[in-house]
Amino acid sequence: MTNRGHVRHMDRRRFLVASSVGFAGFGFGTAGSPIRSQAADTTPESPASPASARSTILFFLSGGASHLDMWDMKPQAPLEYRGPFQPIATSAPGVVLSEHLPLLATQAHHLAIINSVGASVNTNDHHAGYYHNLTGHVPDPSFLSLGNSRTPFPDDWPFMGTVVAAKRPPHPYLTNAITLPHMEGAPTYTRPGQFAARLGVEHDPLYINGRLDQPLQFSAPALTLEGDVTSDRLTDRRSLLRNIDAARREFDATASIQTWHRQQERAISLLMSSRTTEAFDVSREPASVRERYGKSINGTSLLLARRLVEAGVPFVTVFWKGDEKAAEARKCASGGGWDTHGNNFGCLKDDLLPQFDRGFSALVEDLAGSGLLDQTLLLITSEMGRKPKIGDPRSGGVAGAGRDHWTHCLTDVMAGGGIRGGQTWGSSDRFGEYPQNKPVKPADITKTVYHAMGIHDLQAMDSQNRPYDLLAEGNAMAELF
Repeated sequence: MTNRGHVRHMDRRRFLVASSVGFAGFGFGTAGSPIRSQAADTTPESPASPASARSTILFFLSGGASHLDMWDMKPQAPLEYRGPFQPIATSAPGVVLSEHLPLLATQAHHLAIINSVGASVNTNDHHAGYYHNLTGHVPDPSFLSLGNSRTPFPDDWPFMGTVVAAKRPPHPYLTNAITLPHMEGAPTYTRPGQFAARLGVEHDPLYINGRLDQPLQFSAPALTLEGDVTSDRLTDRRSLLRNIDAARREFDATASIQTWHRQQERAISLLMSSRTTEAFDVSREPASVRERYGKSINGTSLLLARRLVEAGVPFVTVFWKGDEKAAEARKCASGGGWDTHGNNFGCLKDDLLPQFDRGFSALVEDLAGSGLLDQTLLLITSEMGRKPKIGDPRSGGVAGAGRDHWTHCLTDVMAGGGIRGGQTWGSSDRFGEYPQNKPVKPADITKTVYHAMGIHDLQAMDSQNRPYDLLAEGNAMAELF
């Protein structure tokens, strides 16, 4: 009994620190990498012209979503490429979507479909795909040599959301970057690219946990009372600091003491604010609104993202959370996400696309109706597309009806934040294998996010006080605005 109690005590403290201060306890990132703030020209009240976005919501379709079966359909291609899905007309002339996205089709006049993203990486795998599309940087050779063992490194290039967070003035009671409903890939395959890394752990996102079985319940350990922490003790600053100090000693900390003090202040700010818990309470939404987004964890995560944008959080990331048991039952071979190695069309039609269509169309509709869409940039991306030729040898070949990994071409979608809706940017070739017209790279997408957010100074300083560019490659796609 004593041993179990000790484990519970340690788990509570680990939970408190790791969530309330990002992922600092695991040693990602390094201290002493300051970044110049753009507080003077990108305050939430007056974003830099011509950008209009105060916040960004990144919806990441974890696993590698099939561009051919959603956005970039090829009805004239041979059957072994195009598959059984048919394109449908939308609210925007010239913009076509899959027949299994009927709700989003009514919102297409808000969307910019970018069908020419070429994100080829030398490994054609998930880790490298995440890193490339989340940071804008081409994966280094370690992704090839280490494969799935390539964990996040302290000197990785930072996630675009943490750059935005670092460049914006601090939020008065929340953090500038929040990720939900899980840390992607953790703990077995924690994906590189989702952390602040060389910018320093103080810029890491706050991770919010959601549950498949109780999709209305979200928790950050910093906002959860557990064990010997009571509401009375939360008013005792010294007691709280002692708890955090004790937790720090249980980690192999790599950050400096100064960085840790900043993290203490961040945790205290979250713990002491009643507005924090209100922002995360999705149950406050009317039942009709919750129903419109859908009752899945992904739908409610998008609803929570909207609430956080209303609260002024600059960057919110929603990583698709898959139901692994449901995926196994349908023989998707996907791990519960969009990695549809087997039964690609059945899994998309019966599970993935209905959830996605309901939730994302509700978000666009909701933001447009409230007038927040112009101030909120929406970005959909994934770590890769799917192989145009149907049949993955690992899942039964042609009979398995799956699509393998394909990092050579994918589709990104943008809306709001000054983006001109109802347009399609570029195109892929006739099979959807490679970008053909107006090709772009993840660096261009990332630069476009920065542009929309009014962030133009991408200089940071390293530990030796030497300046460096956070993203030298790529150009903002100004024609989208």
